[in-house]
Amino acid sequence: MMQRLIRGMQRALGLHHPGRNLEVWPDDVFILSFPKSGNTWTRFLIANLVYPETPVDFSNINRLTPDPEALSKRGMARMPRPRIIKSHQYFDPRYKRVIYVVRDPRDVALSQFHFHRKRGLIEDGYPPEKFVARFVAGETSPYGSWGENVASWLATRENRPGFLLLRYEDMLEDAARELKKVTSFLEIPPDAERIRNAVRRSSADEMRKLEKSQAHLWSSTKSTRQDVPFVRSAQAGGWRTGLPEGAVTQMEAAWGHLMTHLGYELLFPARAITKTANFDSGFVETMLNGPSR
Repeated sequence: MMQRLIRGMQRALGLHHPGRNLEVWPDDVFILSFPKSGNTWTRFLIANLVYPETPVDFSNINRLTPDPEALSKRGMARMPRPRIIKSHQYFDPRYKRVIYVVRDPRDVALSQFHFHRKRGLIEDGYPPEKFVARFVAGETSPYGSWGENVASWLATRENRPGFLLLRYEDMLEDAARELKKVTSFLEIPPDAERIRNAVRRSSADEMRKLEKSQAHLWSSTKSTRQDVPFVRSAQAGGWRTGLPEGAVTQMEAAWGHLMTHLGYELLFPARAITKTANFDSGFVETMLNGPSR
């Protein structure tokens, strides 16, 4: 009873975390992705680009690119506009300007596996195939499965105004090139030096240094295992050695069509099937290309 009263009071005072119930304003810009797809790195890149006089770190990232899952409703409302908001939400029609970051789901699953270890949600010896089965079923995240989350945005917004799609792998290949796309989207002058500084300040090495000294200051790491890093390899393709064949097969069977659409080569294309209990690739095709005539 007391907890209900406390929660009710927090809500009345705007001290709760609004999450998906965030009040959205017309000039909001959202940095969106499925969890562990490179959202934090993208936040650092964009914050360092937009605020070149304020070096970004883990103590101020929630102020520069606020997170409605970590900040209160009152705090979000007090943020200067236009806000650049971090989120992992699936499609929401209120979000008019979206930068969506996508990553190979095989690497996403591996990264999320280790993040769950860091948070103490699974033990060190937890079977990867068991985790991936839950990952494919959408049981490891409150934001749907990888396929559901990604397809919800691609089907509704891809190649439409107000939507910028970034691939994590393309950012790794040439962060400056991809960040230049962001300057155009945000209508910021594409100053080469400004972009280079943002990339340099947001490098994996710099972020690892910041994590070592500031992990206790950031909502995503302060109450987690400190022997498991948040910023890991920051590379593409780690799934090839980090996941067993059966786990890879599960994801390709579930989302092969969507992965191919995004340019991710399948390791076992012959094993991919069109439908699973949790996700229908034909449905993705219909969402992306429209119904057949």
